[in-house]
Amino acid sequence: MAHNIFKGLGIALITPFTLNGEIDYKALKRLIEYQLTNGADFLCILATTGEAPCLSKQEKDEMTVFIKELVGGRVPILKYCGGNNTAAVVEEIKTTDWSGIDGMLSICPYYNKPSQEGLYRHFKAIAEASPLPVVLYNVPGRTGVNMKAETTVRLAKDFPNIVAVKEASGSLEQIDEIIKNKPDNFDVISGDDALTFSMVASGAAGVISVIGNALPKEFSRMIRLEFNGEYEPARKIHHMFTELYSLLFVDGNPAGCKALLNDMGMIENVLRLPLVPTTIMTKQKMAELLKDLRY
Repeated sequence: MAHNIFKGLGIALITPFTLNGEIDYKALKRLIEYQLTNGADFLCILATTGEAPCLSKQEKDEMTVFIKELVGGRVPILKYCGGNNTAAVVEEIKTTDWSGIDGMLSICPYYNKPSQEGLYRHFKAIAEASPLPVVLYNVPGRTGVNMKAETTVRLAKDFPNIVAVKEASGSLEQIDEIIKNKPDNFDVISGDDALTFSMVASGAAGVISVIGNALPKEFSRMIRLEFNGEYEPARKIHHMFTELYSLLFVDGNPAGCKALLNDMGMIENVLRLPLVPTTIMTKQKMAELLKDLRY
């Protein structure tokens, strides 16, 4: 039976671009080394925060090879593979080279808003096709449909290679219901930076984090303190981030995170349409918060 290895601080890795819009591999290497040196426990690659919808297949393939070689087995790699056409996702799974990848993140179908039974059958097909452990991704704010706790638990019990769910429903009640009823080999992973403190306190195994791109040391420390039962110092770190949580997403993701990394001198502040850089006002506010957080 498969077990979840994606625990602690996972990074929802951004894709840095040069000023002319190409993938900036020098910045990507700098960023990954910075994250691994400062407490990242695993990487989640080529998902929404990585602007995967705006990358070509060739770019995604090249990035995958680059990241695998750079990481060299130091931490697990979770790679995104999902969509709203079940047959197409299954075909992508079958035709993808999964060597060097440790798990697959797959989102609830978006736009067509399937029923709970439709969600179950979608992920059943993915689990049966996947050669790797599968992490479900429930993010109703993006997909327009919420996978209920009973559907998540049903999938977890029926398919041993479904090992976790990245939960970004925003409902602590729903998250608690999953944690209470899940099988032992299945974990809940936070998909919402602002709720990570509360979710880990309730039994979540970690987070796939946007803020961790820029501040992995601080965010991983919060999680490790919670794992050790040291909730008061962890809460203080959580409260340090309170204003930053909202600023990071006010102009869309990963616009806020890229602005923060740009202020840190890590990347150019470049996104691909339809995403655009965050407003000057938001960037200035985050720059001030960054000074307080790091000095």
